[in-house]
Amino acid sequence: MTAVDFYQRAAIVCRSIPRGKVATYGQIALLCGCPRNSRQVGYGLNRNLLGDVPAHRVVNARGILSGAAAFDTYDMQMRLLEMEGVAAVRIRGGWQVDLKKDGWKHTMEDAENFRSRFLALGI
Repeated sequence: MTAVDFYQRAAIVCRSIPRGKVATYGQIALLCGCPRNSRQVGYGLNRNLLGDVPAHRVVNARGILSGAAAFDTYDMQMRLLEMEGVAAVRIRGGWQVDLKKDGWKHTMEDAENFRSRFLALGI
């Protein structure tokens, strides 16, 4: 798989994150078929290689809003999430969401559907 294929896959997965839920970089990489590529997801989001996706719904493995630097203001990601009903609390490392409550619980069926879609698109 090429890097372009990976970013196309990541864009499809990111667009599938439900409103009012968050996903981790690792979760997106896993659903793309590349479980060790969480940093590549972050790079793609930071460099706008995924196109128009709800990037505010992507957080790190601890639920911390680590992509805040990519937004217009330091608190924009938090504000966008709050508009969707996802609460973020201030901690020493930044803003954090409750992954148990607000994390996207994708299913095996979701993963299989992504795989089928990727195969159909040749990516």
